Amino acid sequence: MIPLLAMCLSLFVLVIPSIILYKLCWIPLHLQRSMEIQGIRGPPYRFFHGTTKEIIKMKQQTNDAVDMSLLDHDIFPIIQPYFYSWIKVYGNNFLHWIGTEPELVVSEPELIKEILSNKDGTFQKIKGRGYFKKLFGSWLVVAEGEKWSKLRKLSNHAFHGDCLKDMLPGMTACVESMLEKWRTQHGREIEVCSEFKQLSSDVISRTAFGSSYLEGRQIFDMLSKLGLLIFRNRLKITFFRKFIKTKDDMEAEKTEQLLHDSIMEIVKKRQLEVDSGKADSFGSDFLGSLLKCHHDTDPKSQISAAEIIDECKTFYFAGQETTFSLLTWTTFLLAIHTEWQERAREEVLQLFDQRNPNSDGIARLKTVNMILYETLRLYSPVTSILRRIDSKVKLGKYEIPADVKVAIPPLAIHRNPDIWGRDANLFKPEKFSQGVAKATNGNPTAFLGFGYGPRTCVGLNFAMTEAKIALSMILQRYKFTLSPDYVHSPSIYISVKPQHGVGILLHPLA
Repeated sequence: MIPLLAMCLSLFVLVIPSIILYKLCWIPLHLQRSMEIQGIRGPPYRFFHGTTKEIIKMKQQTNDAVDMSLLDHDIFPIIQPYFYSWIKVYGNNFLHWIGTEPELVVSEPELIKEILSNKDGTFQKIKGRGYFKKLFGSWLVVAEGEKWSKLRKLSNHAFHGDCLKDMLPGMTACVESMLEKWRTQHGREIEVCSEFKQLSSDVISRTAFGSSYLEGRQIFDMLSKLGLLIFRNRLKITFFRKFIKTKDDMEAEKTEQLLHDSIMEIVKKRQLEVDSGKADSFGSDFLGSLLKCHHDTDPKSQISAAEIIDECKTFYFAGQETTFSLLTWTTFLLAIHTEWQERAREEVLQLFDQRNPNSDGIARLKTVNMILYETLRLYSPVTSILRRIDSKVKLGKYEIPADVKVAIPPLAIHRNPDIWGRDANLFKPEKFSQGVAKATNGNPTAFLGFGYGPRTCVGLNFAMTEAKIALSMILQRYKFTLSPDYVHSPSIYISVKPQHGVGILLHPLA
């Protein structure tokens, strides 16, 4: 018995380290070499950590060296200094490592088109894991196959056409509420980042879920907490997370449960109104659409209660993040470039005078539209579009092995001088005067403000409509300039945000 135990122990001592070395050394180094043979190089793989330590070091060095007194729109070297440096050294396409996981960074437009078009279904969405899954679950953006088709169809209906028109009064009411508060702030500095965050939260709560901001505030607070946990743990590499829970792990689990319970309260409230006869339908908003599908008699169209919760979390969080980021940076740019602020105001007053925006006028806002697109180009909320490869695939002239992630950095593509010219880092909305196709010189993936292909952001029209209404109503009432105390410090926190906010000074028109 003892010799048998000794033999087993010896095998364990010999085999386990061999397996670890195979996974942590041989596989990454072999893959790295096979990609180098094809012409795709990158920073060398380091045992266990990959390139994460280098990323952290480069980010810290950039933070220490950046001159925040400059109002420079070339934020790519500040936001993602590692990608910026590696593109200069290794070219538009390179390989780096998040721990032992290989990530192929692609900023060549033709290859991006191939990836995002995904005609063969080989470039899949990243599976949500860890904190990310707690935040979004099995949401529309990561769903695949029939599930994705079903949820996409539902969302398309909820945020297009007549449904979107029905949301306009709610959006307008939310902006009016914000501007009413601003009336007491004339001559004072207003920090618009927090203002627009509350506005976008209010808009989503009212128009998509039929609740007020106060009712939804708890949900937004919990989503923000999970977002912070994602950000804080995004580059932490450990083998033992499955077995040992950290303080952040326990906090995430607790927050996820509270988030689930809070959303279910809103869902049950709507359900009870129908069951008790107070309402004859679930409503035409996003939550109403989800509940209709939940009770659909066709099993193929039905969605589960868990899917309702995941979709609510997704729209609450993604809808708030993208819209308030867009409004914040647009206001910042117009506060600097006052000539474009005047051009936008002239257009708004010509279309609406002092009336609230309507759907017909919103569709005719050409100058405002150009400004919003240029803001999305310079200050894209999304800094990486991720895909996964489950099996060996051909990408252009390259053969990419299985189990590789693909990352597309919009900030790099939006500053490509071969597409956007030598003035790519300057604010020039006139680039979009003849539409996106003309602005990108026929490169459809040169502008990724809302993604590209079949997975283009489903909330595009919702976000743009909300932004146009808010900007129009602000421009009708105020001129605004940037606070002299403003510090330019864009940073990544899920989306691109000003680290110290954006202060503006209001100047009433009348």
